[in-house]
Amino acid sequence: SIGTFSWRSILDLRRNPPSSSIVMLVTVGTVLATHDLARGVLAGVLLSGVFFAGKVSRLFHVRPELAAGGRQRIYRVDGQIFFASTESFIAAFDFAEEVEAVTIDVSQAHLWDISAVGALDKVVLKFRKSGKRVEVIGVNEASAHMIDRFALHDKQDGAAASLH
Repeated sequence: SIGTFSWRSILDLRRNPPSSSIVMLVTVGTVLATHDLARGVLAGVLLSGVFFAGKVSRLFHVRPELAAGGRQRIYRVDGQIFFASTESFIAAFDFAEEVEAVTIDVSQAHLWDISAVGALDKVVLKFRKSGKRVEVIGVNEASAHMIDRFALHDKQDGAAASLH
């Protein structure tokens, strides 16, 4: 693999995106240190996955809109919600706002994993705990399957948990 590596690519490190350069350096460094191309490729793939998750986690938005004469807040969620974006997702909601009802519209969003479902649970239950009526609308089929299996806010126990 050392014979097939284009050492000239080292000159392009400054022109490439930093994450690409880091992946290349880690991959090459791992191959040189271990003399094992498979380990180098694995290190590069894992690191690329981490960089990708970080990038995609920032590709969602929560747009709040006031409705019903200021008594209802609608949160329109766009993008991908998964383990890397859950903290930002939760932080996008104003739990102290004096409104009677909250609608969370996820018709332009997708919940990818249990962490995303847990984040939605936290948001819904926190709003309920502060006395607000909460409705989640626009759930796509795949996200609905995850919610049906793992969420608490839509189950009887979840309603009870929100009162404590």
